[in-house]
Amino acid sequence: MHRILFALAFLFGIQSIPAQELNCTIQVLAPTIQGTTEKRIFEALKNSVYEYMNNTHWTKDNYSSQERITMSVLINITNELAVDQFKGSIQIQTNRPIYKSSYNSTILNFNDNDFQFNYIEAQPMDFVETTFSNNLTSVLAYYAYIAIAMDYDTYSPNGGTPYYQKAQQIVNNAQNAAEVGWKAFESTKNRYWLVENAMNTQFAGLRECAYKYHRMGFDLMYNDVATGRANVYESMLLVQKIYQDLPASFNLQVFFSAKSDELVKLFSGAYSDEKAKAAQLLSSIDPANANKYAKILAP
Repeated sequence: MHRILFALAFLFGIQSIPAQELNCTIQVLAPTIQGTTEKRIFEALKNSVYEYMNNTHWTKDNYSSQERITMSVLINITNELAVDQFKGSIQIQTNRPIYKSSYNSTILNFNDNDFQFNYIEAQPMDFVETTFSNNLTSVLAYYAYIAIAMDYDTYSPNGGTPYYQKAQQIVNNAQNAAEVGWKAFESTKNRYWLVENAMNTQFAGLRECAYKYHRMGFDLMYNDVATGRANVYESMLLVQKIYQDLPASFNLQVFFSAKSDELVKLFSGAYSDEKAKAAQLLSSIDPANANKYAKILAP
């Protein structure tokens, strides 16, 4: 089922008004850089990124304002390498509304420390899909497509594939870039591997989990909490299979960074036998957060 069709049903037939895909908020921090000129440049950067993310058509679909994907971008600048060259990190968070509720589920919460870019005040920001023009626009476009792909996967099985492919094309275009974060040999936890793993059949269960967890799990809870929660547990069995083969997987770490707190809250409200099963399973496939999952068993 296409994401937009589901969203229209979700909105009970509200007519779709063409709009861009992202509802993106932007923060630019530079705690160690205090100059007046720099502050003005960073404010201009914030406005430019806001316009770029929210006013670019990333897909061919039409969204109503209510359908737009909620996204936040935090750019933390730690070093001014030159007058127009900066280094720092970029944190991306996206959320998805849960059917017939006011609750939003975190889909992605990732901090990318390989972020270096050039920016001149008032420079145009345009995305060209077939070429690498500069690191700033390419990194932002990459995460726009990752956000859209992950969102679509939660509404239909493998629904995000076309947008993962676009993110992968951006990676391919950037293979000769001077900036880091794009190449396989630079790290096992960078932009290259995030999309490479997502497209790899070894991680098919993680994408299947995204659909079962959200569409067949959380989206059902307005009507049947027990069935929805059981389906979320079954979605974790898909993740278990990946963990057994690839226990140190970067993409599993990204998944649990977004989901560990939510899983604790969900299963803390389960029956005692469900709590025990969930705590044991989650601790075994996400040992880094075992202390969190122990809270599920609290009376």
